[in-house]
Amino acid sequence: MVFDDTDLTPNQIEMARRAAAGHFIDLTSSNPTQQGLLFPPEVLEHAASNYWRQRRYEPNPRGLEPARQAIINYYQQRTPALALTLDDIFITASTSEAYSLLFSLLTAPGDNILGPNVTYPLFEYLADLHHVELRTYELDPANDWALDQASLLAAADERTRAILLISPHNPTGAIISEPIAALQQLGIALICDEVFAPFALAKPAVPPLGVLHPEVPVFHLNGISKLLALPDLKLGWIALNHAAQPYAERLELINDTFLSCSTLIQSMLPDLLQTAPEFIAQMLERVRSNIDYARAHLAEHPRLIWSEPAGGYYLFLQVRDEYDDEALVVRLIEQGVLVHPGFFFDWNDDCRIMLSALTEPSQWRAGIQKLAQNLTI
Repeated sequence: MVFDDTDLTPNQIEMARRAAAGHFIDLTSSNPTQQGLLFPPEVLEHAASNYWRQRRYEPNPRGLEPARQAIINYYQQRTPALALTLDDIFITASTSEAYSLLFSLLTAPGDNILGPNVTYPLFEYLADLHHVELRTYELDPANDWALDQASLLAAADERTRAILLISPHNPTGAIISEPIAALQQLGIALICDEVFAPFALAKPAVPPLGVLHPEVPVFHLNGISKLLALPDLKLGWIALNHAAQPYAERLELINDTFLSCSTLIQSMLPDLLQTAPEFIAQMLERVRSNIDYARAHLAEHPRLIWSEPAGGYYLFLQVRDEYDDEALVVRLIEQGVLVHPGFFFDWNDDCRIMLSALTEPSQWRAGIQKLAQNLTI
């Protein structure tokens, strides 16, 4: 049975968090609806009212055509632009569902997929659900967390079916901005998670991977959870570059099996994306401002090694002279501030903490001050 040998006992951090509930500043939340980042309600209400006036259920395994056209328009505005057609877009209920559909499309039990050695804890569960092996390639912290190509090539074999990439990466913030020779050499399907694409910080833009690797099948994953701060409305998508088109008919059949995404939110999407740039700019400004504040208070801290994210909205900082990040995080909770440990992201080479710069600014400033103070003790 799936997960039958998984230990679901709360760890020391969770027990400390429960014991201190209401008595710490949370610097980990990436839920925009809990941080005062709410997409304009008048836009949502107007978009929804249009649907109710002409409500009609016409299921399409690729998604409603106006919604797919809105996604095409979004990619035309990226830098550089990615040329897509209506047949290249598949609408799902979330990015997580999109991953699951692609695991079903690309793998059989016993196959393997390659993913980064430090990442959000999702892929191992998906791999177990689909009975495939998740192998890791390395990201190099000494080289701005760039993909280590030798480790990627060493991990691949005749049963490797896909490579998982996140750009900007969660939690390191690394951006893939140039073609990667090893990806071209392997020619294996690329699943690129670009949910943090609007949050380019140290680089001018986040290129769609299909532009960098037009000859390799690329499945771009995105959605409105991060892009529009609407995790509760459940819409994601898969965008195929031209080289991935041979997979389209089978992907259509898989998506048709579930038809998970509601017609309501699909019908709303064109209005939401059309009015989104101003709201996205506000989110980006918050992230930039919070990171600037953290830099001013933490970059020269004697216990921290500052790491500037190229994109996304997380800080992933190394703590000097600390060897147990679980014990460190428990201690910080008891002292009034919550951060995530590096091992939450499968990172065990040194002691690291993760902070979300999406945090409400006054809470962020108070939390950063408390973190700086308690790391000095």
